[in-house]
Amino acid sequence: MTKSAEIDVVRHPRARRAKLSLDPASGRVRLVIPARASAKAALAWAATQGEWLARQRAALPEARPFAPGATVPFDDAALTIQWDETGSRRVARIDDRLLTGGPRETVGRRIEAWLRREALRLLSEDTAHYAALAGVKVVKVAIGDARGRWGSCASSGAIRYNWRLALAPRAVRRATAAHEVAHRVHMNHSAAFHALVATLYGRDPAAERAWLRRHGASLHWFGRGSVE
Repeated sequence: MTKSAEIDVVRHPRARRAKLSLDPASGRVRLVIPARASAKAALAWAATQGEWLARQRAALPEARPFAPGATVPFDDAALTIQWDETGSRRVARIDDRLLTGGPRETVGRRIEAWLRREALRLLSEDTAHYAALAGVKVVKVAIGDARGRWGSCASSGAIRYNWRLALAPRAVRRATAAHEVAHRVHMNHSAAFHALVATLYGRDPAAERAWLRRHGASLHWFGRGSVE
């Protein structure tokens, strides 16, 4: 893949023509071209698609910086960031508020760090719950911020989640944990795998999967635009 300031150019062996798309999670423009196509010609064509790109960008989720006064969804709650420059830099949750002090320019970074820690705690608890139901061992739970997936399970028994699941409804986060734990039994997406997910979760999590497809990209825009 070749990156420019505006467009990621990707050569694909099965592509028959140039195809332009906009990643709703990152806002990056992606140009897929055939393996032997001229990148210069494809970029020239992409440059003529300004109106289409403008419409796509207008439909992107709104950036939601972690700034004083902002509200952040978290584990079925809505937490308002309350900042006092003279207060402690430590982030503390008091009811529906996230309290922090210190320099304003580092508020976003510290709020995200708190959310990541709490996401790891919640997802570790969810994973332990479903692992006990499934009778399997999970050797490690970790978090990251991959844009392409919400969770992954390695054959070693380690499970990794996107920390932004903590910003999703609790049911969505827990359904994702049930999905990844089920991979400790079935490293595929067979009928047996989906049946186990439904057993662990208590029902078919079709509604939760649909929520992520519809709203998942918007979770990546929380913290975007925060002053660092």
